[in-house]
Amino acid sequence: MRIALFVTCVNDLVFPETGRAVVRILERLGHTVEFPVAQTCCGQMHANSGYRAESLPLVRGFVDTFAGYDAVVAPSGSCVAMVRESYPRLAGPDPKLAAAVAEVAPRVYELSELLVDVLGVTDVGGVFPHRVTYHPTCHGLRLLRLGDRPLRLLRAVRGLELVNLPGGEECCGFGGTFAVKNPDVSAAMLADKCAAVCDTGAAYVAAADNSCLAHIGGGLSRRNRTGAGRDVRAIHYAEILAGTGTDDPEPAGTAPVTTEVGP
Repeated sequence: MRIALFVTCVNDLVFPETGRAVVRILERLGHTVEFPVAQTCCGQMHANSGYRAESLPLVRGFVDTFAGYDAVVAPSGSCVAMVRESYPRLAGPDPKLAAAVAEVAPRVYELSELLVDVLGVTDVGGVFPHRVTYHPTCHGLRLLRLGDRPLRLLRAVRGLELVNLPGGEECCGFGGTFAVKNPDVSAAMLADKCAAVCDTGAAYVAAADNSCLAHIGGGLSRRNRTGAGRDVRAIHYAEILAGTGTDDPEPAGTAPVTTEVGP
């Protein structure tokens, strides 16, 4: 199977260790992963902000770059949802582009979809001896309908204690530009999410999107500085699956614990 990694903008620029983790997982399972260097942004922020025309060159670039692969894997539910759910609508008026999207988009998978549905694997050989809770991000939960796929993968990790996150289906308040345009609402939603995470007693909160983890990690960091929280680290679940148990990982990239998104 010819597999390509679509690393996404956020991971490429801020959380490169997540992309590396995806490659380590798949190589551990005996697969070779290619990285097309022509890949760029998927255009999600453009389209979500109303710049439809400006997003179309990025749609064309994506389908040209990833054409011919049996599977394209991305450690981002929101970017995969953009390709599979939004690309067909954006490309609709252009028959040639619409046909290209119809050819490529169905082969674009979030990591857990590729592992569980395509490769038929739930135990990827990960070791992570820590207490973990999982936040199901909105795009993965509502658009991709990932269901329990990430949880099944996490439960198979050796040494990991997975604890339920109360109200896990509730949005963390990030929502891309939502956090910028509606900072007060975003901050209130984030406060609820951080309180729920801390109440689990977990040492780590995992998710499928580093953008959401940066938001949650920033909120947890502020709680710690004010003495209102406890030391919980935000980490992409791919990094947990790639773990060997030899040392404690840093938070995804460098940002989730220190970067502040929103007020």
